[in-house]
Amino acid sequence: MSLIAAGKVNQLVFLLAFSAAIAFVIYSALKGKMPEIRRLSAVDTIDQCIGRAVEMGRPILYSSVGYLTTIDAPQTIASFTVLEYVARKAAKTNADLRVVPRYAVLIPAMTDIVKSAYLAEGHPEMFKSEKIMFFSDTQFAYATGMMGEIAREKPASVIVLGAQSGEALCSLESAVIHGAMSVYGTANTHQLPWVALTATDCLLGEELFAVGAYISKEPISVGTIGGGDIARFICIALIGAGALLATAGIPWLAGLFKI
Repeated sequence: MSLIAAGKVNQLVFLLAFSAAIAFVIYSALKGKMPEIRRLSAVDTIDQCIGRAVEMGRPILYSSVGYLTTIDAPQTIASFTVLEYVARKAAKTNADLRVVPRYAVLIPAMTDIVKSAYLAEGHPEMFKSEKIMFFSDTQFAYATGMMGEIAREKPASVIVLGAQSGEALCSLESAVIHGAMSVYGTANTHQLPWVALTATDCLLGEELFAVGAYISKEPISVGTIGGGDIARFICIALIGAGALLATAGIPWLAGLFKI
């Protein structure tokens, strides 16, 4: 019995080639040759969110969405990186940061991130455990909690990052209604339309991972983004070459991509 399913050899070759490209860039990044990641506009908007909260004397409401044990995990981890960035900025500027874990399992990690950020900035006394607020693991109970918090406290800024679903539009609409600046980010394709249309600024798809890598400057994260770009360029080149060859009546390259 063959170890490779019939007709799947080409897919295995592409998988190995792309994996090798990503591994090479990660290795180079670990050796100090990190690829450059452009600064996304959302990073500037996040800075503006923090500054706006300080100027208005109103809180920043930050929520990380997604599990750590499912396919959502990469989005959740990226949101943690941004949370550390926001918490450190809040500590420097004395901004009122309020954090909402989407699931109870995220409470210890997010509490530690915020506490460590305040400690790193030399302001451990600013950490208040009551500012870590949990509403519910149930989707729309969480959404209702976010809507109520926005309506009551009138935060200057709302930042929600991670694997969002239908609850995203609830808090987005509340942010708009109550005049809050908002930054939302998700790789869940079914949530991208209203995130893009409603939020002040957004991180769509891979941008969520890219901004986490940009902020952290962690070699493996940066290397993964760089390696993914190389794989993407290879795909574009192969698609272009296949289209030209197929137009000329030579379909063999296009046939390689058949599943």
